[in-house]
Amino acid sequence: MDHVTPPPPAPQPESVPPQPEPDQSGNRPNPPPNPLSAPPPALVLPHRVLKALLGAWALSACSTEETEAVEEHLTECAPCADEALRLRDAVGLLHTDGSLDLDPLLRTRVLDNCLSRRPAQIPVPDWAAPYDAETARLDALLRDIGTSEWHAPVRLKWFEGERLAHRKTTVAGVIGHLLTVDGLVSTALGLDDPLADSVPGAPRRGPGPVLAPTARTERYWSAARLPPTRAVREPWREQSHTLIRTVSFAGRGVSDLSVSYGDFALPLQDALVDRAFECWVHGGDIARAVDYPYETPSAAHLNRMIDLAVRMLPAALAGRRRAGLAGPARDLVMAGAPGRSLHLEVEGLGGGDWYIALDSPAAVGSPDHTVAQVALDGAEFCELLAGHVPPVETAAGQRGDREAIEDVLYAAASLSRL
Repeated sequence: MDHVTPPPPAPQPESVPPQPEPDQSGNRPNPPPNPLSAPPPALVLPHRVLKALLGAWALSACSTEETEAVEEHLTECAPCADEALRLRDAVGLLHTDGSLDLDPLLRTRVLDNCLSRRPAQIPVPDWAAPYDAETARLDALLRDIGTSEWHAPVRLKWFEGERLAHRKTTVAGVIGHLLTVDGLVSTALGLDDPLADSVPGAPRRGPGPVLAPTARTERYWSAARLPPTRAVREPWREQSHTLIRTVSFAGRGVSDLSVSYGDFALPLQDALVDRAFECWVHGGDIARAVDYPYETPSAAHLNRMIDLAVRMLPAALAGRRRAGLAGPARDLVMAGAPGRSLHLEVEGLGGGDWYIALDSPAAVGSPDHTVAQVALDGAEFCELLAGHVPPVETAAGQRGDREAIEDVLYAAASLSRL
């Protein structure tokens, strides 16, 4: 029997959603919206909630619905819009890639800008400005370090005779040393002597026993029953501020004062430059101990420090000659007359040219009587003055009398002290 293939099934009509019945006029109403394709309703939040979301909105931490609700609200509420702008600006600061350390010259620029608009009624004298700047920079370093870092070991180095000397102490010990030696200037001005607080019998004011910086420091350290701590910062800071205020108010009234260092004396103006140099050197010692960046002084201040050291070199050279540590004088001249000289050329920051009398402290250095020349970098010369490097390792360029060059370099190193 033959098989007959059945016809294919008829196609079924697609499912069509039911249409609404026409109204009496014959028009069909619009179909109801599909709930699956309609956008979600806008988020409606009260004002206090929207205001609380501004911080999260500024950080881009809101959901899409919350972001839309906040931004819609900002078009209607002026106080919230102002707050949102401030928050966005603050967030921008959080994402900076720059260093958060303050520029070491920021204080100087701010003061210069302020003084250019409104000069100080009692300005700091030019010769006290290096001390003011260096104590402020060191104080900024001390403010940033932690309590434990005040006990970090520091090796103080200087030059004695023909060799380098050193002494171990702590960050707090260094500040105690600066406090004590700065006390030489305090007593010269009739202010309190910091030794009076730690050494029985030491007068609070007045000349008292004249002690060299090393002896004062040793007496201060030995009088302490416990190792110094960060508490030493405040008396050192107050003393430096008092010194600046005193010389600023006194002005020319203190220009004739001298400061005794035990075996020699310096005019007050030179003494404050000397203390500025010491503060910078020991600030660098502390910065290396706590791994902190520390810049050199400004060019003008560094030039003052170098100039003071150069003016002290003839006397230092004569002292070494009396001790048998330098060659004999070869050409003695009358006081104030030009004599045999060494040309010192300091390059870089704070540099310049100086002519150093070789045979007598009372002679005058002269280009016409130059027998030797030394050229070196300003930072290198300051390292030599601080006693941080031996004289044989300095001087990039030397020409002329070898004995004169060696005597001057060793005399420069001998200016260093504890």
